[in-house]
Amino acid sequence: MWIGWTEFDLLLGDVHSLKQKRAVVRPIVAELRRETDASVAEVGDQDLHRRAAIGVAVVAGSAGWVTDVLDRAERLVAERPEVTLLSARRRMLRGDDE
Repeated sequence: MWIGWTEFDLLLGDVHSLKQKRAVVRPIVAELRRETDASVAEVGDQDLHRRAAIGVAVVAGSAGWVTDVLDRAERLVAERPEVTLLSARRRMLRGDDE
């Protein structure tokens, strides 16, 4: 079993309130869930209106599948014109790692 996750640090475009932030972040989270079948959530910077942290996690039987899903998620986020992808931090663990 392989477990992989990525945390995206995003700079949002023309956003001036938390309500506007939600209008940008929710569609990104929904698209990532729909297109990758991974677990996705906003995981940080909830109180900042121009920044967002989104986490994507996946569990699979092979490291290759986990890598493919996380690569696809990163491409989807990077292609969004309303955000700037500042960083993507990725980790992978094998299920029997201690």
